[in-house]
Amino acid sequence: MNKATEFRLEARPRVPEVLERLEELANNLFYSWDHGVRNLFARIDLPLWQKVEHNPKLFLRRVAQERLDEAAEDRAFLSEYRRILGSYDAYLESESGPEVDEILSRDTELVAYFCAEFGFHESFPIYSGGLGILAGDHCKAASDLGLPFVAVGLLYQQGYFIQTIDPQGQQVARYQSHFSDELPISAVELNGEPLKVAVPFPDRNVVAQVWKAQVGHIDLYLLDTHTHENNAEDRELTLRLYGGDESTRISQEMLLGIGGTRVLDALGLAPTVWHINEGHAAFQILERCRQLMAGGLDFEAALEAVAAATLFTTHTPVAAGHDIFSRDLLLYALGAYLDESGLDFEKVFALGSKNGDESFNMTSLGLRGSRFHNGVSRIHGSVASDMEGDVWPQIPAEENPIGYITNGVHVPTFLAPEWASLFDIQAPTWRSELRDRDFWEFVERIPDYHYWSVHKALKQQMGEFVVNQLQRQHVRNGTGHSVTDRMTRQLISFDKDTLVIGFARRFATYKRATLIFSDLARLERILTDRDHPVVLVFAGKAHPKDKPGQHLIKVIHDLSMQASLMGHVILLEDYDQAMARHLLSGVDVWLNTPEYPKEASGTSGEKAALNGALNLSVLDGWWGEGYDGENGWAITPRNLDLDAEFRNEEEARDLLDLLEFEIVPLYYNRASQGYSKGWVKRSKASMKTITPRFNSQRMVMDYVERYYSHASMQGKKMLEDDAAIARELGVWKQRVREAWPGVSLNVQGCVESRCAFDETIELRVEANLNGLAAGDVRVECLVTPQCVGSYQRSGDNRVLLKEESDQDGKTVFSAQIAPPYPGLQTLRLRMYPYHDALTHPLEMGALLWI
Repeated sequence: MNKATEFRLEARPRVPEVLERLEELANNLFYSWDHGVRNLFARIDLPLWQKVEHNPKLFLRRVAQERLDEAAEDRAFLSEYRRILGSYDAYLESESGPEVDEILSRDTELVAYFCAEFGFHESFPIYSGGLGILAGDHCKAASDLGLPFVAVGLLYQQGYFIQTIDPQGQQVARYQSHFSDELPISAVELNGEPLKVAVPFPDRNVVAQVWKAQVGHIDLYLLDTHTHENNAEDRELTLRLYGGDESTRISQEMLLGIGGTRVLDALGLAPTVWHINEGHAAFQILERCRQLMAGGLDFEAALEAVAAATLFTTHTPVAAGHDIFSRDLLLYALGAYLDESGLDFEKVFALGSKNGDESFNMTSLGLRGSRFHNGVSRIHGSVASDMEGDVWPQIPAEENPIGYITNGVHVPTFLAPEWASLFDIQAPTWRSELRDRDFWEFVERIPDYHYWSVHKALKQQMGEFVVNQLQRQHVRNGTGHSVTDRMTRQLISFDKDTLVIGFARRFATYKRATLIFSDLARLERILTDRDHPVVLVFAGKAHPKDKPGQHLIKVIHDLSMQASLMGHVILLEDYDQAMARHLLSGVDVWLNTPEYPKEASGTSGEKAALNGALNLSVLDGWWGEGYDGENGWAITPRNLDLDAEFRNEEEARDLLDLLEFEIVPLYYNRASQGYSKGWVKRSKASMKTITPRFNSQRMVMDYVERYYSHASMQGKKMLEDDAAIARELGVWKQRVREAWPGVSLNVQGCVESRCAFDETIELRVEANLNGLAAGDVRVECLVTPQCVGSYQRSGDNRVLLKEESDQDGKTVFSAQIAPPYPGLQTLRLRMYPYHDALTHPLEMGALLWI
């Protein structure tokens, strides 16, 4: 029997004139963090809103005409519509605050932010996880603060994969294409024509069309190769995020870095600060050098000018998170581009070479092509300094130029609307006080019963969501109704108010999702206690090529189906931002058990804390700064010198001890009021201490103050007077590099071993500068206290030695110093290259100790 051919027909409604600005609201990602905008669409047709996965643009294509017409006649709806429009217009008309204006000028400065993924909302699936959500939050906060800011990324037709989990617990990845008219984007036009840019590839140019997404105040430009100028293979370069092989990956990164820079140039945008968010976009360094070389600079001067205005942020201490390409692949992929640009391959390769091997590391390129660098938490900054120390080979890791800014999350996006409404009553100005720690003491004034009632309502919503998700999974997998009922029995017993612990993140092995199952018999006893039950809810994706990560999913699935644990261990599929909002606002405890120190930041715990959940986490990433002893629970990581299996066992024991002896008893200590006052006290401590410290407005202002302002100033200085300083610095650095291997430093005479506290001693050193001038180096003495008793001052005291004379081809430096500390102290003498134009005094990576 022949099967009939199906043709698709979409009858699109006409939006009534009185509601015409619904289309404007659907095309600005302001909706991704404004609950009021999203509620407008939901009020028109809630089942359809849920079916289109909260996508307002798709909603307006699919909604029935009569539903729009009814809304246009509904006085209550129109009143809410006008109120939301008033709030939206006021937001767009608002200007940057004085804290920004005093640092960055909207008229003369612009920050360009490049990232491979952006996670704003589940309706715009061009993200895979934490990096994308962080980038989205960065853009949202930049908009809130009124920064002069533009973002650049890639438009993926299929984005990241959609996850299902089959009856055997296997992850199944499938992909769904998204058409441009379903997304909150519009084609960019220039002179009446669609804007397209071309990037030289082997034997061809690859063309990318440019789209724009509006994110509140700011623009995000996205490159898309699915255009008729390209062959079939090139059209799929922007098909999937993190898909394909190494050739696909390097091609995507060429498009992002080189093509993205060309987009801004074509639009006449001239950023004064360039922020490279992870190594995927680091090829922009080459394109910006090419542009300056076309204007007459040599490569060394161009690199100095480019690097001075560039900030590079690294996000992972895990080796697999850094893109590394072979020398041959780099030469092949960049060959046509290098031929066209005049860039020398060996010089380019040297920028990305790590430890002198024959591979090209995009993180090394990002670091060598920038003068400002940071990790994303205090711990990660230190780890990154060690990990990337080869870029500055003679510099102690603690002194190299990598700093840190701890990630934060966008509060309006992740704070449940119920909490926002309560805050509006208790502290109406809270939205403008996100960085004021003292202000957030108002949380203590919220009556405990009121506070707990909000949490319990959110928990009930979360429970209903989880039950619905499980029912859909089980129906598709053919799981029996009795299994579904047993799986959900704890969550639907709202009178029990069961303790719920959430674990939702990428399933990578270093995140140790199964650590809590290390002592299964003990855990089972804790979870299944009749009077004090506990439910563990897991969610997350493993990369399609990460078999060990997928195995973790299967292990948890199998445990969730065991008769003894059923209903106490739950695994949800296809973790996305919609699911995250429910889990983060509804669970009681947020669990995080990474292998220290591999968690760069881990912002999901920050989002949970905004909503009153308590973190139970290894002291890694942001929690190493956030935990204060009262706002959650901490698992102390064991010494890295110990055997990995032993460390896992010890940390798992800590986890179960905390769960059995502290967390469960505190939660169920309800007395007569029906809730635990001790739990509410700790929950309030979490909310009030974490919200003002770990939000994205604080994070972005840290970037403005510590990096953007300095990069803008340094970049402008390099280009003044026909880039005179950049030219001078490029020549000077080359001269220093050639001379440095022959430079030496020695003590002249002996340094006295003791003196009275009020006496001075003379330090004299002689240096063989191998042709360098005395002004090309700096000689200093670091004095460190060793035994000072009750004396409180600590740290290094630096004494600069001045040039005294030139003797027999040796330059003598000397200084008279008085001991800065009482008692025993250590003196260390060293020399390094110095130039007034250096961004960081040790940026050349050259340092000699005596």
